Amino acid sequence: MMEQNQKEIYLAGGCFWGVEHYFKQFEGIVSTQVGYANGTTENPTYEQVCTDKTGFAETVRIVYNPQQIPLDELLKRFFDIIDPTSLNQQGEDKGSQYRTGIYFTDPTDLSIIEKTWQEEQQKHSQTMVVEKQPLQNFYPAEEYHQHYLDKNPNGYCHIPRSFFKK
Repeated sequence: MMEQNQKEIYLAGGCFWGVEHYFKQFEGIVSTQVGYANGTTENPTYEQVCTDKTGFAETVRIVYNPQQIPLDELLKRFFDIIDPTSLNQQGEDKGSQYRTGIYFTDPTDLSIIEKTWQEEQQKHSQTMVVEKQPLQNFYPAEEYHQHYLDKNPNGYCHIPRSFFKK
């Protein structure tokens, strides 16, 4: 349950372990949860998602306080850790489950998403392939994926470790 001064956004940026770890470090982030978004199977498992046949993207649900970290700032930080021109791949991870996306639950967020997306597009000669869609569904990933890099500090991550303050 979210408090009145909280919002949520769902960000897909390749392997969800590092994306979650990165966002947890910022003031204004209330909670994070890794899972699978915008696919076609009910309650998918990691193994099913890895088949590249379920349509899901590895995604992080971020609950945040917009007074402490506004959505445009969250999105700018998101663009710092992804290659927005890479289709279905981030780092060494390949497959549609590793696509990039911004999935929203509040339609009023779309104008901020569009504006930030356009600002980022101007930095790239190639067309960005980051999805911008309403959230259709989200299923939490298995418990061992939650806060994975806290549990496994030397675990794999496509995001350079220099992005992690903690």
